[in-house]
Amino acid sequence: MKQKEIVSGFVQLGKLMCALGENEDWKDFNIGVTESEYEQLQGIINRQVAYNGWFTKENVRKSLLNLGLQLTEEKLTAWTSNYGFSTDPKRVGIIMAGNIPLVGFHDFLCVLIAGHIAVAKLSSNDKTLLPALAQHLVEFTPGLKDRIEFSTGRIGKIDAVIATGSNNSIKYFEEYFGKYPHIFRKNRTSVAVLDGTEEPEHLRRLGEDVFAYFGLGCRNVSHLFVPESFELNRFFEAIVDHGEIIHNNKYGNNYDYQRAVYLMNQIPLLDNNFVLLRESSDLFSPLAMLHFERYSDLNEVKERLEREVENIQVVVGKEFEAFGSAQCPSLSDYADGVDVMSWLETI
Repeated sequence: MKQKEIVSGFVQLGKLMCALGENEDWKDFNIGVTESEYEQLQGIINRQVAYNGWFTKENVRKSLLNLGLQLTEEKLTAWTSNYGFSTDPKRVGIIMAGNIPLVGFHDFLCVLIAGHIAVAKLSSNDKTLLPALAQHLVEFTPGLKDRIEFSTGRIGKIDAVIATGSNNSIKYFEEYFGKYPHIFRKNRTSVAVLDGTEEPEHLRRLGEDVFAYFGLGCRNVSHLFVPESFELNRFFEAIVDHGEIIHNNKYGNNYDYQRAVYLMNQIPLLDNNFVLLRESSDLFSPLAMLHFERYSDLNEVKERLEREVENIQVVVGKEFEAFGSAQCPSLSDYADGVDVMSWLETI
């Protein structure tokens, strides 16, 4: 099959995902599904929180919209023009994480649009959304029917593999899949660098980088570099609109636990009743907590970022990625900086 057909299918899927993400009412068949099918997808979105307490309908819709906005003909055509298209499809295993909704979608897109077969092992935390979308993708592009396989158990025959997990899972990836061409991903986090001249709107957007998806993604900011004289109350004031997050039971339980542990150990914390700030040089922070580190020389911060490149997914700040954009990657923003499309050309 031709790449143009696959692009066309994803363009139509993008329209559907945007409609779902915006929580629009069904209007007509322009989004590619009947009213009944659309209502079924809405039901799947609403039920996610029953399967995974972190997958609120708001977060599922956020993910659908962010992904759907990338699936335009213009963006997909420009992106794929930089790569070849395989006429010898390989079976590419995709071991998907389940920390945020549809976190494995980009790998799924890359494998299919490069001309290969996606053999996806779904996370038990996110096992219904992608199959539901793929069902309609196949309706839009029937030629993909034999190029998509899903499982939640043992993965089938593969020629190469993309595996996303934790630092602990890397050794298992190496043991089971090390003999295949592979991309293995482990824990990463994201950081923000403030210079003290940020407007309230910049800090408000930074709040989105911190709290989107409850802070569970590797693109979520967990560490702030701030100037020596920076008043942290400025940050607290700018993020007050995110206070509703504490009403999620799972997030609230994490907040209560972390607060109790640190107070019992008499470790100083700043607290605004929905997130804890702790001064620490550790880039990784517990859920419901944000680490901050004061600096006097921005060049030293940049040197630190270079040393920590293997642990950092995104850096936001005036000289870096825009505030509020961390969880809105473009098609060419590859996880861990590894160009999946170029890698797929080599297998």
